[in-house]
Amino acid sequence: MLLFLLLLFTSIQKDGHAQRVLGQKKDDSCHCEVNSTMWSFPTLKYETVLLQVQTCEGSLKSLQEQVLLSTNSLPQIDAQVANVTARLQPFQYLHHQGLYTALSLRQLGQELSQLESDLIAIHTQLDNTQTQKLSKEVGKLREDVERMQISDTVNIKSVKENLRYLKNSVESCKTIPKDFRGQHRYCFKGLITNISEPVTTKIAPHGKNYISGSWGRQAQMDSEGEKDSYWVQPLVNGHIWGNTVRVYQTYEDFMASVQHKDYTFAPSYTHANTIEGPSGVLYGEALYYHCFRSADICRYDLKTNTVKRVTLPGTGVGFNNKFPYCYYDCRTHSDIDVEADENGLWALYATVGNHGNLVVSRLVWDSEAETLNVTQTWETRLFKKAVSNAFMSCGVMYATRYVDDYKDEVFYAFDTATGKEDNSLVLPLEKVAKGVASLSYNPINKQLYMYNDGYLLAYQVYF
Repeated sequence: MLLFLLLLFTSIQKDGHAQRVLGQKKDDSCHCEVNSTMWSFPTLKYETVLLQVQTCEGSLKSLQEQVLLSTNSLPQIDAQVANVTARLQPFQYLHHQGLYTALSLRQLGQELSQLESDLIAIHTQLDNTQTQKLSKEVGKLREDVERMQISDTVNIKSVKENLRYLKNSVESCKTIPKDFRGQHRYCFKGLITNISEPVTTKIAPHGKNYISGSWGRQAQMDSEGEKDSYWVQPLVNGHIWGNTVRVYQTYEDFMASVQHKDYTFAPSYTHANTIEGPSGVLYGEALYYHCFRSADICRYDLKTNTVKRVTLPGTGVGFNNKFPYCYYDCRTHSDIDVEADENGLWALYATVGNHGNLVVSRLVWDSEAETLNVTQTWETRLFKKAVSNAFMSCGVMYATRYVDDYKDEVFYAFDTATGKEDNSLVLPLEKVAKGVASLSYNPINKQLYMYNDGYLLAYQVYF
């Protein structure tokens, strides 16, 4: 007996339904014919899905690798961000206060009013062609400011630069006597024309491991007490701070490192009278230097063992490594530099108000009142961190820059007598080591003294 069975196959057709097929029992088994053309295994779909799975697995593996790499890189990125943030911190003022924001009319008016007052005071004492010219220029600037208040169309940066120039011009004639450049005829020749190779080369007496400090010959031309003395002031604490100065009575004693006397001007390296940075100069019988963590200049009297000080003028005077000498490598805590020349004492530094550019202030010691005073201040357009060092000569500030490990060069000059600047100088300075801690001019013998990473070098200057 033939028995037909209805069998259900689970094969999927194109329409998604199962295929029903009739079968016949034969020899204890079921025989049926299936038309395979009616259904087929979705090979193409399977291959497509398989390819997608493989692609997803590859993408997932790549993503896992990226996540792992990012996880490992995050601490390094955080450290780099922190480092860059710390390095950029001193320049935040450029965005918030000075270079990239408009100068307020109120502040501009206040500065102009002060300038007018100074000029009136000068004009009553000294009425000449220069003061009359300055009066006209200040009057024109006042007209520009008044127009600005009405129409706000005047270029404020141009006005601010004009104000800086006029302020420098007023400073140049405010208290400078007619013989401001002194009786030294070589000063009238103009700028320095040449600098010799080192005429003196010596390792610092405390050892060349003390890479930062200052040295030279006593710089006051009419001094009697320490006329021919030489001095060395090493920064023995972290190459930043010091509290002693060593004085030799003669050049021969200095070269032989004998017959010296050590003076202690602060009881510790954290005292208010401690020297900070390579900033010292021996002028007469007193050491002038930058006071510990402040905007002050200190005067230590070698005879009386007393310290007097004065605060430098300016908005946001840089100290505590805010505006050190740099170029490529920064000389730590070289923010404030004290220099001497034919006209006396000077302080070189930078301020937030002058956008980190160099500021020159003249220092005067009043022996009767026993006070240290700042009499004049000039603002330059030279960014302090773009120079390796600076010094004064004949009332002119000269700045240097790094050339290579064995050479710097004088490239810039700012004349306080005229307010003019020259950035086209090329005067090479040979070195024996890379870093320059200090560079000071001496008006007695017209020599430059460099503290060169523990080496003491001297050069002859020619006009």
